[in-house]
Amino acid sequence: MRVGLVCPYDLGAAGGVQDQVIRLQRWLQQAGHEVKLIGPGTNPDLDFVSVGATTVVPANGAATPIALSATASRRVVEALENVDVAHIHEPLMPQVSLSAMRRATVPLVGTFHADVSRAASLVYRFGRPLTRRWFARLAVMTAVSPIAARVVADTGRVRIIPNGIDVGQYGGTQKRPGTVAFLGRDDERKGLRFLVEAWPLIRAEHPHAQLTVIGAEDPGHGPDGIRYTGRVTEGEKQRLLGEAAVFCAPNLGGESFGIVVVEAMASGCAVVASGLPAFVHVAGDTARYVPPADPAGIAREISSLLSDETAATAMGTAAQARSSRFGQDEVATAYGSAYESALAAV
Repeated sequence: MRVGLVCPYDLGAAGGVQDQVIRLQRWLQQAGHEVKLIGPGTNPDLDFVSVGATTVVPANGAATPIALSATASRRVVEALENVDVAHIHEPLMPQVSLSAMRRATVPLVGTFHADVSRAASLVYRFGRPLTRRWFARLAVMTAVSPIAARVVADTGRVRIIPNGIDVGQYGGTQKRPGTVAFLGRDDERKGLRFLVEAWPLIRAEHPHAQLTVIGAEDPGHGPDGIRYTGRVTEGEKQRLLGEAAVFCAPNLGGESFGIVVVEAMASGCAVVASGLPAFVHVAGDTARYVPPADPAGIAREISSLLSDETAATAMGTAAQARSSRFGQDEVATAYGSAYESALAAV
């Protein structure tokens, strides 16, 4: 099958959707499909059709690089002329994905990734007659979680297909007692400052505990026992998660899935996370949850796990087993079925 994967975000920039689309391209190719990846930006290490430059705009609490030119709109439609099915990620995101949904002439599958803001939800609600006409062009609608599906839940035809990781690449490292990890940028909604506030309380009970902050830069001040790695390679990230006994995701909100939680689960970490619906959907009963912005709660749960290595190991084992549902076989097969359904609907 010839599949056109459409990403609205700069494929040369780091991002959750970009990561998923690039991984899906590889998985589909391994399954024998001919895949054309289409999106804006430049990336010399990636085989894709670039539709032009991007502009950074604020969206969902983050700086989002998207293409806004009419040229990008035209190029994405042209690139989809010789595929069997187009898989459009974030179909309402201008210009690339929205243009593909409105103007492509092949069967369409759309995937919704984001937990949209209340303001955006109001736009969708009051613009429903228009968005309904656009959504009618999607033969199959998917979302990465029930949270991401809320914007189109009233259509009654959304398939939940989760984000995925290469599960087998995680968890091969020996755990180091007393180690805690965080993974992500130091954006406000990631909640890192609340973990940092909790750290002196944790160190008061566990003086030799070490926190590794993966992905964020060292601010040059803060409590003892914290190491900042900045950006790291995939291999280094997997090694550091593999060493961590406990993983903390103290996010404040705006999450539709929680890929970092899945990566920690696959690494066999005991997970302490904010009780966001997206994280509960991913980790189920294999994690411990605290309210967002609760340093005392974070400290209590992490300290408890550092004190009870048996409990932490059991949690990590259960989480690792659950992570298999987010692997290549499950996710790629589900999308393959969606493509077949789209073709059959023609």
